[in-house]
Amino acid sequence: MSLSYDTFTGAFLSKITEYDFANMLNSVQDSDPSEIVDGYMKRAIAAFKNVCQYDLTSTADDAERSFDVEVSDDDMDELVDIISEGMVVQWMKPFVYQQENLQNVLNTRDFTTYSPSELLHRIGNAYKQAQKDYTQMVREYSYNHGDLTVLHI
Repeated sequence: MSLSYDTFTGAFLSKITEYDFANMLNSVQDSDPSEIVDGYMKRAIAAFKNVCQYDLTSTADDAERSFDVEVSDDDMDELVDIISEGMVVQWMKPFVYQQENLQNVLNTRDFTTYSPSELLHRIGNAYKQAQKDYTQMVREYSYNHGDLTVLHI
């Protein structure tokens, strides 16, 4: 039994509320929309691979869009939730570093609740919170599923 990329994509899309996300994916030239989301997934897996008890990096098959790995039903929901949370972090990253937002911050004298600098501040805070949530999920996973005998205590 293989694990489909779409399992992670569906969980990721259910976590974001960007209504124009599908339009944004379709407007990207010279690339398949699923490649962008798959890129988010691969970066999230790369950050999680040292802790994850399943090998999702070497078992990936991009042609079939699946992983050739057996994941127990008990671990499936947790694994999908962690990786899709990592995908959210990867999706938010470009918003933090968007040139237009950075230029507006540099040109704005006042810092009001409607200013572009306040928007960037809020985007940055949301990104940091998403990163923090993802890191905490990975830590909890490693604590619950890790082998403590490898620690030199």
